[in-house]
Amino acid sequence: MEKKKINIKDFLITNNTYVIFLILFIACAVMSSTFLQPVNLMNICLQQSGPILVALGMLFVILTGGIDLSVGAVTALSSSCAYVLMRDHEVSLAVAFLIAILVGIAMGLLNGILVAYGKMQGFVTTLATLSIGNGAALIVSEGAPVRCSNVAAVKAMASKDFGYPIVIGCVIIIIIIALVQKYTSYGRIVIACGSNSTAVQLAGINVKKYVCSCYVVSGFLASIAGMFIASRTQTASSTLGKGGELDAIAACVIGGASLAGGKGNVVKAVIGALIIALISNIMNLKGVPAYPQEIVKGCIIIAAVLLQIATDRSEGTV
Repeated sequence: MEKKKINIKDFLITNNTYVIFLILFIACAVMSSTFLQPVNLMNICLQQSGPILVALGMLFVILTGGIDLSVGAVTALSSSCAYVLMRDHEVSLAVAFLIAILVGIAMGLLNGILVAYGKMQGFVTTLATLSIGNGAALIVSEGAPVRCSNVAAVKAMASKDFGYPIVIGCVIIIIIIALVQKYTSYGRIVIACGSNSTAVQLAGINVKKYVCSCYVVSGFLASIAGMFIASRTQTASSTLGKGGELDAIAACVIGGASLAGGKGNVVKAVIGALIIALISNIMNLKGVPAYPQEIVKGCIIIAAVLLQIATDRSEGTV
């Protein structure tokens, strides 16, 4: 039997997300002696437990060829509602968490109905709900941070003493979503809806239902992310998820997702989010100001898109 030759060029192009992450991780370790310290690595995990979930929700929407700009507002609104209930009405964390999730699902459902059934463009629809969500978060929080530092359950979510529940929760959700995408008909149909919706429709599948459901998934995960992010400081606010939509889109693109739809991978989207996290972390460790970090992030997105174009050409899909 002939041994199959490994084409290094094709391997690097296909797995560019993993290669970039590995090179960047090694570079960070070399550049800073504190990077590999357990405290710093755990800090990265804690910081990204929320944003990773936002990115995964965004991935499902992008797979259908859409976009969800409202995820940042959803994280702010859902967490603000939950924290106000805990602070002012002494509601338990479990009930408040459920309320936050229902708020996220409601926002996602609104987006999904307007896009799938109202035939509105995802960009315009979610831009509008972004504004609605931000305004609602300001009303709920009365324009001020909502602290719940006196609630023991809230403190426990990001506590070392309890094994960092938000990190464990994030990992479990990642595994579940990865399995759903790879091994269920739902995951395959979502990808098909983005790559060739007409063929899916002709096969007798309700494309609108699946498109709508992806926005619901995005809202659902964004609401959980809001609770995770707020737990790190035991504080929710109307600005909690500001800019989260841009980081989520960047994570998906760096992970090889196509903004045209039909192409994207859960694990690679997670790696994409971690790449952004590593860059921010090493720049913080080296004392780089916040403003230049935004420039670097923009350059990375451009480079990621160029890599995606190169990958598509190599696979003959363009």
